Amino acid sequence: MLGNIIGGFITILVGVTLMPTIADQVELAQIGNSTGGNINHLSGTSATILDLTTLFFALGIASAGIAIAAQGLRAAGLLGV
Repeated sequence: MLGNIIGGFITILVGVTLMPTIADQVELAQIGNSTGGNINHLSGTSATILDLTTLFFALGIASAGIAIAAQGLRAAGLLGV
């Protein structure tokens, strides 16, 4: 029980720690490497989906952490069904 709760918090902590790196890489993928002459011209749907990558990562980490913690609480009998 306690291991699952701690595991959920560690999952969230690692995800939050990686969030700035993910956001930086998404921004780099959008603008490209302007110093090397490789400029990405994204527009429309591809730019929108690339913008949402950080949000999807955050939602995935949060849902995984909450699911692991809920499993621990359910095993302890503190969370119904």
